[in-house]
Amino acid sequence: MNIGLDIAGGDFAPDCNFEGIELAVKNLSPDIRLTLIGDERVIKEKLAAKGLDENLFSIVHAPEIIDMGESPLKAVIAKPNSSIAVGLKLLKSGQIDGFASAGNTGAIFGASVITLGTVIENIRPCLMTLVPKSNGSYGVLLDIGASADSKPENLYQFAVLGNSFAKFILGNPNPKIGLINIGEEPEKGNELVKATYKLMVDSSDFNFIGNVEGTEFFSPKADVLVCNGFTGNIVVKLCEAWYKVCRKSGLNNDYIEQFNYENQGGSPVLGVNGSVVIGHGISNGKAIMNMIKLTSEIVQNKLSAKIKEALSSNE
Repeated sequence: MNIGLDIAGGDFAPDCNFEGIELAVKNLSPDIRLTLIGDERVIKEKLAAKGLDENLFSIVHAPEIIDMGESPLKAVIAKPNSSIAVGLKLLKSGQIDGFASAGNTGAIFGASVITLGTVIENIRPCLMTLVPKSNGSYGVLLDIGASADSKPENLYQFAVLGNSFAKFILGNPNPKIGLINIGEEPEKGNELVKATYKLMVDSSDFNFIGNVEGTEFFSPKADVLVCNGFTGNIVVKLCEAWYKVCRKSGLNNDYIEQFNYENQGGSPVLGVNGSVVIGHGISNGKAIMNMIKLTSEIVQNKLSAKIKEALSSNE
């Protein structure tokens, strides 16, 4: 299995990526071969500084860098030789099996859709994250910011995407799908949520259990939580803020530590023809290693193909 890693991605690049590479070599399966994408001179210098044999890796020169603050679409067009653009072209051509980057989220997401295409027509890809549950398991939350506005059919598709991830990556044979709302009753919520509820309630594509309120967010009531990207992004950042407050206050236990971004790996791009994971911009070495690990799990389980099959059945 060959995973492409953007060595220019992240607020602390390139060093954070080479810390992650070192950890990956020590801790992950030897079946994972890394293709390092970025400035060839920098890659070779950093590998030598870490005492890592460059022959253990494939190196692809990509001299341009899309900075974290750049306009995503403009940057993708203006920098065809960036590590993000080159990495996704390698994935499209089959030279790598998956692509991982902690770089500019908008640029990676947009370039993934443009370069790889969507698994079916008329689908809106999305981003997801893992949600620690009070019983020790993980749930799925999506969308978390790829699209601020969505239509009911988009949320329905997100449910199919999340259902596939929960099944094939988390190993849940019959995930419970919940729709985030301000009340449990079908008539509660805004027009988007009420219309989405009507689409989901009789679905044979997944196990819809109804609306889920904020008070039940971390409970085992639902395994997959569906919302638009505006809501999802606020929830994710609230969870991150809560984790930081806990740590600063000296509060920590196994459950709280599940909220640590380092342990989750990143956000898969669901709905495109390929395995792409976007890491947190502030990723350190441990987070980069887990991003590589998550990407390899998605590749191994052929998630993109299974999502395509699931969505094709309800076209």
